[in-house]
Parts: sequence; C-alpha cells; structure tokens
Amino acid sequence: MSKPLKQIHLAAHFPGVNNTTVWSDPQAGSHIEFSSFVRFAQTAERAKFDFLFLAEGLRLREQGGEIYDLDVVGRPDTFTVLAALAAVTEHLGLTGTINSTFNEPYEVARQFASLDHLSDGRSAWNVVTSWDAFTGENFRRGGFLPQTERYSRAKEFLATANELFDSWHGDEILADQAAGVFLRDAKAGSFVHEGQHFDIHGQFNVPRSPQGRPVVFQAGDSEEGREFAASSADAIFSRYATLKEGQAFYTDVKNRLAHYGRSHRDLLILPAATFVLGDTDAEAEELAKQVRRQQVSGATALKHLEFVWNRDLSAYDPEGPLPDIDPDVSGDHISQGRAQVRMYRDPLATAREWRELAAAHNWSIRDLVIHTGNRQTFVGSPATVARTINDFVQADASDGFILVPHLTPGGLDPFADKVVPLLQEQGVFRTDYEGTTLRDHLGLAHPDRGSASTSPTVR
Repeated sequence: MSKPLKQIHLAAHFPGVNNTTVWSDPQAGSHIEFSSFVRFAQTAERAKFDFLFLAEGLRLREQGGEIYDLDVVGRPDTFTVLAALAAVTEHLGLTGTINSTFNEPYEVARQFASLDHLSDGRSAWNVVTSWDAFTGENFRRGGFLPQTERYSRAKEFLATANELFDSWHGDEILADQAAGVFLRDAKAGSFVHEGQHFDIHGQFNVPRSPQGRPVVFQAGDSEEGREFAASSADAIFSRYATLKEGQAFYTDVKNRLAHYGRSHRDLLILPAATFVLGDTDAEAEELAKQVRRQQVSGATALKHLEFVWNRDLSAYDPEGPLPDIDPDVSGDHISQGRAQVRMYRDPLATAREWRELAAAHNWSIRDLVIHTGNRQTFVGSPATVARTINDFVQADASDGFILVPHLTPGGLDPFADKVVPLLQEQGVFRTDYEGTTLRDHLGLAHPDRGSASTSPTVR
C-alpha cells in the first residue's frame, strides 16, 4: 500500500533587513510603510499560506565602525506590525521573532497573549537568543550572558512564559455584558516561578487566549538549538537547501523527539527558501543569474569578503582577483551584528578554499561571492518548482518551506498565482482554510484549556 501524500506547509517571510532583497529593482517597494506589509500579507492569505513571518533587527549593523548601509533601512517593532496586520487579515498566522536574551517573560507572554486574542488565535513566537554583546549594548543586560548560557536562559524563559499562559483556565472566568470579565477564582492568573534566571510571582492579567499558547518556533542549528527545538518548539527553521542535507537534518531533529515524549508530528521542519520563476526552466535560470548579480553589487561583494578577511578591503577591485594577504584572526571582528560572521569559523581555511575556487574558474571577487553565497533554492517554470517542492516534502527533507522573495512587497504574487494552483491540483496543498487558528493550519494540537473548548468571550 502506497504511503499517503504529506500536506505541504507554506509561509512567507517579509525580508526587511536582508541582502536577499534587490533594492535596485524598479518594482522594489518600501520595507517600512504599512501598505507593503498589507500587500505582502494579503497575498500570502490569498494563496492560503499558513503564516507570515517577521524577523528581528535590534540594532543597525556596522562594518569598520560605520553603519552598514548596503541593505539596511531600519525595521519597525514586530508586535506593532503584527497587531496591525491582524486587522487586515482573517486566517493568516502571524509569526514574530522576539529575543529571549534581552526581554522578560511577563512582558513577552502578555504581548503574545494579547496578539492571540486580537487575531482570534493566529499568533506565533520565534524564540531566539542573542549571540553578541554588540546588540546587547542597546539593553540594560548587554552582553551579560556568555554564549553557553543563552540557551539555558531561553529554555527557562519559554517555560516561564508557558506558566503564565497556563495560569488562566476557561472555568475560572465569567463573561458579563455590563462589567466585562469577572473572576470565579481569585487565584486565576496567579503564578510563582523560582529559577536560575527568573524569580517572579504575581498574577498574569491576560485571560486564556484562543490557542492557549502561541505556536513556538526555533531557529538555531547548533546542537543546543536542535535539542531546544526537540524539547520545546512546534516548528524549527532549517537552512539546508539540498535534498540530501535536508533529509539528514530532518531525520536528526525528528529522532530527538522521542526522548521528550513527543512524536514526529509534534514538530515541523520548515527551511527558508528563495525562488525565481520563468515561463521555461531556461528562462528562469537566466533570470536567476540576473537576480544574483543584482543582489551582489561590487560594494556588497567586498563587504562580504571582509566577513572572512576581517580587514578593510575597500581598495580592492571587486572585478579583480582575491586579496593575496591572509585574513586577520588576531583581534576583534570588523563586522558587528551580522550572523554571517559565525558561518566562517576558520577564516584561513575558508580563504584557501576560495582562492582555489577562484583560480579554477577564473572568478573575480564578485564572481566568487555570487557563486559561494546563498543561491535561489527553487529555479524553474512553475511546474518544475511545484514538483521540486513536493519532492522535498514527500522525501522527508522538510515539511514545507518559508518563502523569501527577492522583491518586496510584490515578489510573492507570481508564486501565489502560478505555483500554488499546481500544488492544489496535486492534492498536496489546501484549497481553503479548514480551521480558525494557526495551530489548525499547521496540524498542531491545542494545549489543554481546562473545561472550556474555546477562549472566553467578553460580551
């Protein structure tokens, strides 16, 4: 008997501060005006996507002591944007990245519980840690935790927030037309938490929300990150773009779930993915080359090389050969606030590898960065892209994808109009929303809400 087809999960990432975006394209729009967020979100909802995702930018990045201005225009507050989008969408999940290193459980739990009420159960929290003291300088606790302790704080942060979410139950409140919510039990919302990182007690003042708790995402790929996801998350992001790498990551993380009493269906694997569509595969390949050259200008290529060389390379010609000097590994890094720096843990080895590649292919600095940097995950005609996405999911390389278009806000439209209908025809993607909450969309269980089947309504 053949294995039943898995249903594909799709989401959309509003890029914001991201070098995926082609800023120079005439179709590129604002990354801060609300109209851009509205168009992007409503396109995702029209295509029946599970959710929209917002990343986090807590500080403007710097390079060589100056603001890195090649792809930075600032980023508005996550909760403000998601709350506003709740009013102009009906079904789309609303996912925000909120840091566990610099925030406090009570305020974050209160914000997410409020968003879940405002959106009728569509909120999700991407729990992240901060890895650098540079970002922490904007906060009272800047750099106060060594990296080894940040996942410890994140785990306790999430556990504490869950205690707050769970401090209300449906049978503890009454709805009254004149006076609003009355408590049956004076202990409703009461909490006490004593731990290594948090020692708090009081009453949580937001009643149980439609989902009980927001959906929890995790984005770390380290050993600690994988364990954190297996123990506590509902979904994990993956950066693996090939089938073989995706299958290895999928198997590794899913096999960790049993240790925590969880099944494979309790955690979704959702890699980020870019795409370029054309009428034919050949046309799409040519368009993808053009997009990569738009994404990597000469100035961008030099800045990217500086991540590895840790030197000012502004005097070099981006269309010329790689520097003949070695990376500087002696002191502080020239780039601040960029996750890419962590990708090159052995700069000397990376430089040797890149020199060999450049020599073998006669690549300039810009050519090298174009070929070694992030490429489009899916390139081809709509039929090719739909087939490839389905192949990945059915082969257990992922449970779906979080799409990152290179144009904002209109870059998602071609996928919605041309690829989604093909996936629907194959019977692997919904033709309409069947539930009301994000947990419904993702096929995740709702936490126990006490005796009530839905969150209380104030009349």
